[in-house]
Amino acid sequence: CVCLICSNLLEVKMISLGGITATAGLIVFPISYIINDCIAEVWGYRKARLIIWLGFLTNLMAIIFIQIAIILPWDGQKSFETVFSSTPRILLASFIAFLVGSFLNAYVMSKMKISSKGKHFSLRAITSTVVGESADSLLFFPIAFGGVVPVNELLILIVTQACLKTAYEIVILPVTIRVVRFVKKIDGSDVYDQKVSYNIFKIKELQ
Repeated sequence: CVCLICSNLLEVKMISLGGITATAGLIVFPISYIINDCIAEVWGYRKARLIIWLGFLTNLMAIIFIQIAIILPWDGQKSFETVFSSTPRILLASFIAFLVGSFLNAYVMSKMKISSKGKHFSLRAITSTVVGESADSLLFFPIAFGGVVPVNELLILIVTQACLKTAYEIVILPVTIRVVRFVKKIDGSDVYDQKVSYNIFKIKELQ
């Protein structure tokens, strides 16, 4: 939830990394996918679904509070708005991209765990991230910047973000593997979603 909120606050800033243009949200957003992988791997799709919706709700609350703060008068109003304000398009793009990307990530992780009988965690983590991050980028940039940023630049942003976020996952994979093993050992959980409903709206299904 913290990663998602921070990501959306940073998403409005465009940065250049060695000539590659990306958004500052790249700093933290991939971590939410890594956590999503851990949750789906250890506790299954039901818990992942709950956390995804919780992330959505807390982010919505943060945005509401920020908008209220923007309305309140202050001498440094312009500077505050520059840092914290987001256009409705960017907020809408963020919400849609997050939900679709996160649920695809959890779905792929869940299905691959069943088909592989719990083996090949690294392959499952990377594959689910590629699917989730690609969907996230494919949705976010056209919705947020379509008609404002040239099409060729949009395509570059989409490919760059998806590749960098996936590379992020691969680099930190050794840590992810150790965290998953540790949590499984401590908690004693290793859920296989044999009879789970993949309906994203069944948030009452907590067990």
